[in-house]
Amino acid sequence: MMAHKILGTVSASVLLFAAAAFAQTQASSGDSRTLPDDIDPESLSRLPALSRDDLDDHGKAVYDKLIGDGPRPLTGPRAFTLYSPTLAEGYALINDYLRYNGVLSPRHTEVAILVAAWEIRQQYEYSAHEPAALRYGAPQAVIDTIKFDREPEGLSPEETLIINFGRQIMREHRLDSALFAEAVEYFGEQGVVELATVMGDYVMAGLVLTAIDQHLPPDRPALLPER
Repeated sequence: MMAHKILGTVSASVLLFAAAAFAQTQASSGDSRTLPDDIDPESLSRLPALSRDDLDDHGKAVYDKLIGDGPRPLTGPRAFTLYSPTLAEGYALINDYLRYNGVLSPRHTEVAILVAAWEIRQQYEYSAHEPAALRYGAPQAVIDTIKFDREPEGLSPEETLIINFGRQIMREHRLDSALFAEAVEYFGEQGVVELATVMGDYVMAGLVLTAIDQHLPPDRPALLPER
């Protein structure tokens, strides 16, 4: 047991040293990877990444359920929700259901996520989900319509609807009767609830990511244009 603790401490120290060295190198080069003073070099946010040993018994049980023997999450929602283990458990349940078991197709789910991420200018979320939308078959024209805030022309009726649905709710803070009826026609009543919920889910996560100033991992390019 003592050997495991020593190894764990050494491994954590190595990771922290490597991350700090990376941040120092980037800062000295003066490029776009320079991190603000309040950003942890390992988590790339204002909240240091937690390990299982940092948590109480309830937190450890949640960690085991969500992370198990997988790599310790350093960035993003899996990392920050561990600061509130009950939240982590609930967030994972909702998020995993919406993305993998909801009534919307994975393609339409990812398009909805992109709409939400664009509206709150959340680079971390957007840059994770544009590649996912493409993998699930979203056409480049759909991506570009969202990314460059274009009118949805020549797109499928469903994706035109998703874009208009998200834009009206988040820009006008309402959804008119005709658009609601159209959404029910295409996705059903459960689908409309889940469409609004998946957008809200990513707005919620995005607000926390913005609050903690989550930066992109070095291997993830920024895909959301500056506005």
